[in-house]
Amino acid sequence: MAATPAVTALERAGITHSVHRYTHDKNSDAYGAEAVAALTDTLGISPEQVFKTLVIDLGGQLAVAVVPVPRRLSLKAAAAALADVAPGSSKAAMAAEKAVTRSTGYVFGGVSPLGQRTALPTVVDRSALDWSTVYCSAGRRGMEIGLAPGDLVAATKAVTADIAV
Repeated sequence: MAATPAVTALERAGITHSVHRYTHDKNSDAYGAEAVAALTDTLGISPEQVFKTLVIDLGGQLAVAVVPVPRRLSLKAAAAALADVAPGSSKAAMAAEKAVTRSTGYVFGGVSPLGQRTALPTVVDRSALDWSTVYCSAGRRGMEIGLAPGDLVAATKAVTADIAV
């Protein structure tokens, strides 16, 4: 299986990472839960170490929020954390699927915070910093990347904030 833009971006940056593949059920749209089940079974990690990549719309400016799969995103907290990116936009909404694919180059269920077609402003939930390794999409359904949270933050030029509830 060929490398994804996310894996290529990490390799080019010289960032240590691991790639984990699992069989994606084509009939499932519970992408995060599927990744958690696969990784916790094979790696023996906490579900809180597996993060989902959500694209949000800050009044016309797209951005990325990265939160643990078992938790929900606080749109209000994400908007506040990214206020410098979209001044005057105190509200966030989930981005439309077509806009997500067009901007990131990835399909739903396979959006990575890394290697996006257009690098979007990013906020990572502060809880990521509690772990030595976190896992996020490698840019394809059924494929995850494990890396140090500091490397994820640096590679995406993210801010960290408490955005998960």
